[in-house]
Amino acid sequence: MMNRRSFLLRSAAVGAAATLPRMAFAQDGTLYVYSSSDSNVVDFWTNVIVPRFAATNPGVQVRVVDAGDNAGLRAIGERALAALSSGADPQAEVFESFRPEELTGTIEAGLWVDMTDAGLTNWSRVNPAAMEGNYAAPWRGSQVLLAYDATRLNPEDAPKTWDALATWIKANPGQFIYNRPDKGGAGGNFVRRAVHEANGRDPSAFTVANYTDAYAADALAKAWDVLLDIAPSLYDGGSYSAGNTQSIQMLAQGVVTMTPVWSDQVLSAIAQGVLPETTGLVQLQDLALCGGFSRATVLANGAQKEAALKLVDFLLSEDIQSAVLTELGGFPGVSWDYVDPALRAQFADVIPTSIPTFPGGAWEVAINDGWYRTVAPNVARD
Repeated sequence: MMNRRSFLLRSAAVGAAATLPRMAFAQDGTLYVYSSSDSNVVDFWTNVIVPRFAATNPGVQVRVVDAGDNAGLRAIGERALAALSSGADPQAEVFESFRPEELTGTIEAGLWVDMTDAGLTNWSRVNPAAMEGNYAAPWRGSQVLLAYDATRLNPEDAPKTWDALATWIKANPGQFIYNRPDKGGAGGNFVRRAVHEANGRDPSAFTVANYTDAYAADALAKAWDVLLDIAPSLYDGGSYSAGNTQSIQMLAQGVVTMTPVWSDQVLSAIAQGVLPETTGLVQLQDLALCGGFSRATVLANGAQKEAALKLVDFLLSEDIQSAVLTELGGFPGVSWDYVDPALRAQFADVIPTSIPTFPGGAWEVAINDGWYRTVAPNVARD
């Protein structure tokens, strides 16, 4: 069980923009970072990353702009692509929480800096499991964990494999719940972990491109059997919470002993006193529950490109990666070997041996529809 007093997250100070931000002019020497993340992340940039970066890079001015959402970044990216063709200033340097592949043809056009060829001193620290191409640096992550009441379950006995978890659920009827998969990623990724379990624990077996109705019907039927096996031992003989937040509330109220949670959400809940410091966290070690990463990209034609690369390198430093854990409630984008040793010890039970993902698209529809139809036919879908 971990000491939670260090998880003092900063309150959100910047609201999401309702419209596309007005483009700022980079000719003034300012490095512009456009983010599509939630306000707490923008606040972390403004109050933690930027001041610490400025302390070691005097003279570099950084401004963080809330782009509103991913559509906002795509619109700015399209403008930057047009600027690349004309040789004009794109009026932006860094995108935070963006995948270059989302703008078709921009990688081939040379719009993004190849991080493997940018001379970043910390690039080698990136967790290989978090890698997704050469044009984006994974600097923070979030993963689904199991949260439990450590006053009722000894941390030494906390299940660390799917089989051990299923055994514990059956031995402790009514003490486990997960939310409906279409109502939050914690329950959704618990269901996906069952899909992985029933299909050889091989996340690579599921991609956007390999979806077919026949393949999904076969693969998901196996997962429904896994979930039906534990269903009678769930809370209230087979009930499911309405979302991530309700699961945490039920744990806080002592209604259940264990539930799947997002790492950042549960750390925030502990820091804010919603959950007690006696809350334990554990990750499955045979195959972790799914997660994802936020990535930073650098525009190749940005006026402050060199300073932007220094900033991205700084994101991967031990200083910021440790702060991602302690002040943001996220997971590091670098391998845990490059996180402060004291924090590694604190998080020993949640350090994953893998960071699996699961495709969306048709798979998401099939999972949600199939779960309601087969696993929870008596649950009203709303």
